[in-house]
Amino acid sequence: MTTTGKLILEYAVEHGEKSPQRIYLTQPVGNGPVIDYTWGEVIDQARRMAAHLQGCGFEPGARIAMLSKNCAHFIVAELAIWMAGGTTVAIFPTETAETIGYVLEHSGATLLFVGKLDDWPAQSRGVPSTLPCIALPLAPPTGFERWDAIVARTPPLAQPARRAPQDIAMLLYTSGSTGRPKGVMSSFAAITFAGEGIAREIRSRLPGDADSRMLSYLPLAHSYERSWVEASSLVEGRTRLYFAESLDTFMQDLQRARPTLFLSVPRLWLKFQQGVFAKMPPAKLERLLSIPVVGRIVARKVRKGLGLDQVVLAGSGSAPIPPDLIAWYRRIGLPLYEGYAMTEDNSYSHTSNADFSEPGYVGVPLPGVEVKLGPDGEILIKSPSQLSGYYRQPELTGESFTEDGFFRTGDLGERRADGMLRITGRAKELFKTAKGKYVAPAPIENRLNAHPMVELSMVSGVGQPSAFAIVQLAEALRPRVDDLAVRAQVESELGRLLDDVNRGVAHHEQLRMIVVAREAWSIDNGCLTPTMKVRRSRIEAQLAPQLERWYGDPQKVQWA
Repeated sequence: MTTTGKLILEYAVEHGEKSPQRIYLTQPVGNGPVIDYTWGEVIDQARRMAAHLQGCGFEPGARIAMLSKNCAHFIVAELAIWMAGGTTVAIFPTETAETIGYVLEHSGATLLFVGKLDDWPAQSRGVPSTLPCIALPLAPPTGFERWDAIVARTPPLAQPARRAPQDIAMLLYTSGSTGRPKGVMSSFAAITFAGEGIAREIRSRLPGDADSRMLSYLPLAHSYERSWVEASSLVEGRTRLYFAESLDTFMQDLQRARPTLFLSVPRLWLKFQQGVFAKMPPAKLERLLSIPVVGRIVARKVRKGLGLDQVVLAGSGSAPIPPDLIAWYRRIGLPLYEGYAMTEDNSYSHTSNADFSEPGYVGVPLPGVEVKLGPDGEILIKSPSQLSGYYRQPELTGESFTEDGFFRTGDLGERRADGMLRITGRAKELFKTAKGKYVAPAPIENRLNAHPMVELSMVSGVGQPSAFAIVQLAEALRPRVDDLAVRAQVESELGRLLDDVNRGVAHHEQLRMIVVAREAWSIDNGCLTPTMKVRRSRIEAQLAPQLERWYGDPQKVQWA
């Protein structure tokens, strides 16, 4: 059940009726200009496209896919699909043709909206020639009929389809860090409950009756952005969403939005910090921050330079963030809080707040969320926002729940008496070395990632005499490692890091060596998922031919 009895689509339609002139979406359209869409315009366009979709004769609940980067019409198209009685299937805009083809086939998609994309010519090979397609306003040249032409000629749907709480609103395909993407079924009741809870959480941080602003740039195909940005804004009605034009214009887009809520992932929080350090050495910045009055002025300038001076709530999710990084942002006056959730609960689970914000912990359960630990320490969660099941995988659905209805997260954790949760690892990522002892990589990776030279790391060593780590160096450092002096410095620093890490872990978890990645891990080369999680199996396969040589070399630091 939702808290008000209304579903997310009803909230949106009501905003269009009661606040038609309020600006909801701000979309850059290249080289500076933006288009503002009011609630009235959003709902009108959604009604017109919904009428077109109904005219296509799709069955109730028909899966209609979207392949697009974040843009205003991603949200308008989703509303149109819901109004027409359909279910949305969003595909990550960086996916390969193979994965696009798999999701379209697995979901049984009957139509595809193609939107803003960087690599459509390659991706188009994954789209069956028989599948009807519609091009959104910012789509590359496709040859498909365009959104604007359809809404211009189609009268608006008088009465949107009546959706029941148990109807499936969306299939959320996971980003595939452990194999084929799974289709997580999210009902209208579940996504509405998440949207309502998140909207309340955001509203509680804003002063008085102030409106909120967000920049939508993390993939809307992922649950994190879909719930915390889209769903909460559809429920709340007073949030203005801004979109990013491109990676090159991101800082300008951020300056335009001046968001009050800003969400990111650990890798990007680290990049922002490194950008600050590139302009001012960490020691000098720390010295200035320590001076009364001057420190507050400097901190405000740093936040303004990042475009984050208006932020009242900053969040980090999707992966563990080093506690030292959280502490640094709070040092410059940015209230950064870590949270924990997953696609299977519509990213509505745990969050830190002013009362519960200890670095290293992911906070306390959000309202309506029940939590307990299994006998092996697995985190078990039950809430109204959880999935209805995995699409076309009833056996997996059955295995994923306890007899009393708690979802098996696969994550391992510890809970304090006050409800604070700490993630200690992921059950599926535990591995045994040749010594027969299990190693939990996540806590060791957190220690490695806290070093300023390290941007990302991965701990492995299945069946080996001991574990090892492979690290990706910080972006500013990577181009300089051909310089012998720089390389020697890297080896010295990472050697000390290895010793420091090994002093803080159990004997069987100690690292034999640190390997420096030759090529940066990216979404394009398949080493990162679209949500920037490390694809362990892919990287392990790349390293396998060299492991015997590395283990036979006594050096602490190896180069891939």
